[in-house]
Amino acid sequence: MTTRVLSGMQPSGLMHLGNLLGAVENWKTLQTQHECFFFVADWHALSTNYADTSRLKEFTQELLIDWLAAGIDPNRATIFIQSSVPEHAILHLLLSMIIPIPWLERNPTYKEKQEEIRERDLSTYGFLGYPVLQSADILLYKADFVPVGKDQLPHLELTRELARRFNSLYTPVFPEPKEHLTQFPKVLGTDGRKMSKSYGNTINVSDTEPEVRQKLKTMVTDPARIRRTDKGNPDVCPVYDFHKIFSSENVRKQVDTDCRTATIGCIDCKRQVADAMVERFSPMWERRATLTAHPDQTKEIVESGRQRASTMASKTMTEVKDAMKIL
Repeated sequence: MTTRVLSGMQPSGLMHLGNLLGAVENWKTLQTQHECFFFVADWHALSTNYADTSRLKEFTQELLIDWLAAGIDPNRATIFIQSSVPEHAILHLLLSMIIPIPWLERNPTYKEKQEEIRERDLSTYGFLGYPVLQSADILLYKADFVPVGKDQLPHLELTRELARRFNSLYTPVFPEPKEHLTQFPKVLGTDGRKMSKSYGNTINVSDTEPEVRQKLKTMVTDPARIRRTDKGNPDVCPVYDFHKIFSSENVRKQVDTDCRTATIGCIDCKRQVADAMVERFSPMWERRATLTAHPDQTKEIVESGRQRASTMASKTMTEVKDAMKIL
């Protein structure tokens, strides 16, 4: 029996290594095993970036190109843009009529994000209610599984609660989606914190080779290693975390030994990991250049995806309206 997977990503900036390693690499595996729907969540991006939408179209296009260049296959997965399927907004509206406010206020990330992004006014319904839109995204396609990290489990539980509430108020329409837990290493940014667009510490998939090498040159290392002759500790060095992801086992072992004995300096260590990253990304950069030079290819892919997504979304909304006895 075919199982259906749904996942999305906000075009709130350029896609970075954290997005690639944490989500897209997982999607590449899932698309070979399940019926997959992957969408650009442009309406979700408005929940925190509503005041400046000047680059939303650009980021949406760049995100699609990054996915395709990274290996998301339109012959295996349905790729589309959220706002091109209006049923997402309609189901969001209908679900917002039945969700109790306390369910939204208890969302653990609601206050956390407000603390994290102090420079923006997030006291809006769009931000408070984005889990309802998220639920609509999932339920619209009756997804069996949703790839999530552990921090997203409360959001998925809210979706299940909403499905149960709708089914009990009217007639059963929605299955309860299960989590597909993703396991990946925490990707640190150039400043040693979690890689995040809001921190401005990202290495982007669309960065050129010189940009990647330059960003790595500025990346923080073991704070206790001040002089070249100081012995380092790879266990606390963000650069060594990149070695764990990109370098061969032999290189990792050698760097570990050389760092602890001060045989190698941080500059040489960064150069080695840069070489490994460039080798890994070169084929993707080539595919990206081809897609950028032929934008009609991407347009055709998302239009085909929109048609497939719309067919399924329309069918679900017919069931929803019949259950609620509305035209």
